Amino acid sequence: MIYTTITVEKRGATDWLTLNRPEAMNAISLTMVHELNDYFGGLYNDSSTRIVVMRGAGRAFSAGLDIKDQSRDPASVPFGGGFGFQGYLADVYIKMRRCPQPIIALIHGPACGGGFAFALASDIRIAGESARMNAAFIRLGLSSCDMGVSYFLPRLVGASVAAELMLTGRFIHAPRALAVGLVSEVVPDDALEATAQIYVDEMITTSPIGLRMTKEGLAMAIDAPGLEAAMAIENRNQLMCAATSDFAEGMRAFLEKRPAVYTGR
Repeated sequence: MIYTTITVEKRGATDWLTLNRPEAMNAISLTMVHELNDYFGGLYNDSSTRIVVMRGAGRAFSAGLDIKDQSRDPASVPFGGGFGFQGYLADVYIKMRRCPQPIIALIHGPACGGGFAFALASDIRIAGESARMNAAFIRLGLSSCDMGVSYFLPRLVGASVAAELMLTGRFIHAPRALAVGLVSEVVPDDALEATAQIYVDEMITTSPIGLRMTKEGLAMAIDAPGLEAAMAIENRNQLMCAATSDFAEGMRAFLEKRPAVYTGR
């Protein structure tokens, strides 16, 4: 697919994904949903891409749904699991969580509604000083329980703060987002890319299967019914990792006090 509302720049094993509708503050159009579904849907079996960095062009991460978009005529919208556009957009967030690559979100300016959900569905969030995020749905006469926000947000900040943000639709700005654990760091907007590169450089030194299994195992453990279920996932993942050549290389490199050279095997 040729993308028109997003760009994907490949830097080695990392994809730098940019929401690219700066004139509309990267609002989510039907075309953008087509393209994000295609991109994230293709990552599951893509062993050449190990990390994704997601950001927005211009002065916003994403202002949320483009309510002026005229292309969302019911006849032009995919089935979306029986929910039309609602289900079709929701698939993007499911695919973000399903893809084995860690996603780093670089948030600057507004991240509202569905744009907020893009940040929440990522694995690591780094905020620029200008970042402000909200569950904007409730401000439009809708429920704030949309696009996975009711699932992601309480797991990140706890039920009380999640309820406050979702019931009011108020903005959470970068300093408080850091204080409640919603983001890992707050940096000047012009330092976001360099900061993300530090995380990328650290992740890229890990084995491909180790990185993949950590994202998968963490997601499953968060929803595990108890300690034994979480440990069963851990045991399974460690046995799979231990059977690889990369594990043997990692052990040799540790003993020889040198960087490991992983091959993905």
